[in-house]
Amino acid sequence: MGVNHSPLDTKTPENPRFPVFPLIATLATQSLATMAAYSFPVVAPVIAEDLQVPGTLVGFFISTVYGVGIISALLSPRFIRRFGAVRVSQLVLVATLAMLLACSFGSVASVVLGAALLGLAYGATAPASAHLLVPRTPPPVMNLVLSIRQIGVPLGGVLAGLIMVPMTLSLGWQAALLWQAVPVSVVVLLLECTRRAWDADRDPSRQILSKGLFAPVQILFERPELRGLGFMSFVYSGVQLCFIAFLTVHLTSKAGFNLVQAGWALAVYQLAAVVSRPIWGWLADKYVSAKFLLVWQGFVMGGTAMLAGQFADSWSPVIVLLLCAVAGATASGFTGLAYAEWARLGGAQRTEATGLGSGLMFAGVLVLPSLFSVAVTVFDDFGFAYACVGGLAALSGFLLLQKPTTSNDA
Repeated sequence: MGVNHSPLDTKTPENPRFPVFPLIATLATQSLATMAAYSFPVVAPVIAEDLQVPGTLVGFFISTVYGVGIISALLSPRFIRRFGAVRVSQLVLVATLAMLLACSFGSVASVVLGAALLGLAYGATAPASAHLLVPRTPPPVMNLVLSIRQIGVPLGGVLAGLIMVPMTLSLGWQAALLWQAVPVSVVVLLLECTRRAWDADRDPSRQILSKGLFAPVQILFERPELRGLGFMSFVYSGVQLCFIAFLTVHLTSKAGFNLVQAGWALAVYQLAAVVSRPIWGWLADKYVSAKFLLVWQGFVMGGTAMLAGQFADSWSPVIVLLLCAVAGATASGFTGLAYAEWARLGGAQRTEATGLGSGLMFAGVLVLPSLFSVAVTVFDDFGFAYACVGGLAALSGFLLLQKPTTSNDA
């Protein structure tokens, strides 16, 4: 099954080469911003004890980042058009610095403020990356490039675990946060060296708030082919976070795993996401379309979720780990392909379309895990909750197969 590539923007350079340096820049921006956000869950017990608050504050921190991030995802395209993708990427990192500084004051209020400050820019990472990478990337490797860029999210989580734990034990969590400001500041300065060339397409006359949040949303009404992709993005991202948020507690409470073994299972899930993303991108560029892969990812993650709901202490640990790997490769491995589809179908409005895609993914992260938690609490059964989200994933894949209807269809 061949892949049809179409021009994405009238300003696409002729004969673009593999965008090594723009890819490194966008990957570094995403990784550092995500590392800052995920530093709190990594050392949650220490922070909660020091602030004398329940550990649920950490969940509130991530929710605030993604909740405010919906706004920044929808608003960022106009800032990108006016100031350039590099300048907006720098603003993401400046917001990261502000978050690190605010949280280092070590009070509940400063932590809440830090989460909001990061969220104000975090949603801009994907649309800024798409705006910068797409016109500089040859169409035959588009899916691969955007999939590699998406490694920045799980990579940021891994870096947070590797760096925050030892530094917190030796210096304290506040000092550990402040040390992250060093690489963030370095990348801000390095991006300035490329800004003149990479932001040459910026339009200083572009109005920023004339249509507000509704500018990207309007694309859904103008392009029916994006509606199935939007529902899919919402559901798949929500399923991804359901696995991440509940896998360890499910395995320890129902499958007879101890905390260390459950941690390994989650690590397998995350590692599968890191490894699979560029593989999916390569397959989409060489052999089958990204849409085809996204459809089947929905079916597979749906089936995997339903099986995960049946985990019990009679299950072989090898089978459990294998299912975790499949879940990670699909429920967490889809994002690069999704962003490539948003950019492709968005055409000249790829920046706005990618911002909309980010906003819908962030919304899924907020909504589905919360509903999952309610289902587990009410029915006291992980199986029912996993069956629900698994069914939604399969439905999303099926709807993505459907031909979009337009107002001209009879």
